Amino acid sequence: MEKLFIITNESIFNYEEEFFCDNIDLKSTPEGLNSNFEVNIIGRKSKQVRSHKININKIKIFNSIFTYLIEILRSFADKNSKYLIISISPFTFFACILISIFKKKKIVYLRSDGYEEYKVILGFFGPLAYHLMFSIVSKISPLLSCREYILKGNKGDVVYPSQITSKWLSNHKEIDTNQIKLLYVGRIKKEKGIYSLLDIIKDSSSDLQLSIIGAEKKFLNQVTQKNISVHKVESNEQNLINFYDDHNIFVLPSFTEGHPMALLEALSRLRPVIIFKDIEHIVGDKKGIFLAERNYTSFLKVINHIKDNYKKIQEEMRENKIPTKEQFLKSMKELISKKS
Repeated sequence: MEKLFIITNESIFNYEEEFFCDNIDLKSTPEGLNSNFEVNIIGRKSKQVRSHKININKIKIFNSIFTYLIEILRSFADKNSKYLIISISPFTFFACILISIFKKKKIVYLRSDGYEEYKVILGFFGPLAYHLMFSIVSKISPLLSCREYILKGNKGDVVYPSQITSKWLSNHKEIDTNQIKLLYVGRIKKEKGIYSLLDIIKDSSSDLQLSIIGAEKKFLNQVTQKNISVHKVESNEQNLINFYDDHNIFVLPSFTEGHPMALLEALSRLRPVIIFKDIEHIVGDKKGIFLAERNYTSFLKVINHIKDNYKKIQEEMRENKIPTKEQFLKSMKELISKKS
């Protein structure tokens, strides 16, 4: 069986030789590919406890970029190994250059628009830094992306990431809209827009409730608003489905997104979604996604529209074609075998 090294910038926590991450994609994609390849993961070491156990035997994590790159050098001992580099960061950028110098088979998988992410994180200099890395990587590596626009005119294949299994697409639960119960599922990061959402609803005079799923321990006690409940990351599939079913509107407040998993989860459970104009590109042909301005007046107007037309919106949402986890993994296996 061919060896596949997955090179990632994600932080991974080690506890008694078991490894955990917060990004569900870093768990499920390697696990899914492990049936066709001998998967090895090289990532960054986290001091913080993470939520999702990665069921892969061969994982190496490092604090330093030097030890990170040395481990990649060691992996070259296997002449037939392949490399899947996930996203472009300083760590993965230098890894890509190193792998290119040694002429190893590789593919770079872009899951989001790095220009926008770096702008949110680093301000004016962020896009410049990313542009330098992206320009070099796109010239020396085959590209794979979750959306065409992320390729920025470069050649590359497009896949549709998904964690959706048959469970998500059946046994839908009805819920009334007398009480608006908003849901956010995702990481607590600046670029994810969760702090912006909290600001929008903090002075709400209406009867809104918001549940946040995906908080780290340190965040759990930071929110004191009475209409907001905060929960840790939910790794059990059925429990996560129940959260969607117990709420009537999903909110995705991100400043930047590529192909958000939580959006597919909400659509598969027939829960209308509110986003802001920063990420209107994700709408595509999907029904049930509504745009709001990033202020309370516009936000409430969209909520009231959804509330007044809830049943009709749900009927339209049944027409959505939701990509599944099985389809995604099949595409990934084929493209890695062909491109790398």
